[in-house]
Amino acid sequence: MRSQLLRGSTVRILIAEDDGALSEALRFTLTQAGYAVDHVGHGLAADEALKGEGFGLLILDLGLPKLDGLEVLRRLRKRNTTLPVLILSGREEPEEKVAGLDLGADDYLVKPFSLSELQARVRALLRRSAGVATPTLQYGELSFDTVGRVASVAGKPLPLSLHEAGVLEVLLNRFGRVVSKEQLVEQLYNYDKEVSHNAIEVYIHRVRKKLTGAGVEVRTHYGRGYVIDHVG
Repeated sequence: MRSQLLRGSTVRILIAEDDGALSEALRFTLTQAGYAVDHVGHGLAADEALKGEGFGLLILDLGLPKLDGLEVLRRLRKRNTTLPVLILSGREEPEEKVAGLDLGADDYLVKPFSLSELQARVRALLRRSAGVATPTLQYGELSFDTVGRVASVAGKPLPLSLHEAGVLEVLLNRFGRVVSKEQLVEQLYNYDKEVSHNAIEVYIHRVRKKLTGAGVEVRTHYGRGYVIDHVG
């Protein structure tokens, strides 16, 4: 078995962008990085999607049709959500940047930009929203590099499938707290895909076995979900 590169976060990302070519490029590169990605092409659709779906990050174009990006952001913050928002815009004027940040955006990226820079900013925002000050999570003998997306136990690579890696990452980001099956499903998959709870149980079973000797374990809280915590 070979070691598994943990490609990206399992957090669900919503892209609100009306440029078809750009949105496809963003969706492709972020999906390849292991993220669950959804896309809408106008502001009204973005506003509606953000009312009920469990996204972990919004990538927001300011020049959206039907409802502009600043209004989408204004409505989002009025709902008292702390969802991280990365603005994309072709507008370089300082006033536009100030307006977006004052309304509650967390970062601002001017077009054109490199996809590698976008991925770096996405990783930084997700680490910040998870309360992770450093890119490496360390619990017992288990180490999880959130930048390189590599897990290891006592310095040895931990072989994980992409879905197993996703389950582990979600649990680690909530270390010591119960995570329900519904939360795992929401974080691991796009909202237009159906996933059975049985699949989550399989991934949990595999992860639990592979963490033997790591100093941490995955426990089942019947009727509530799962928690990863120190052994003992």
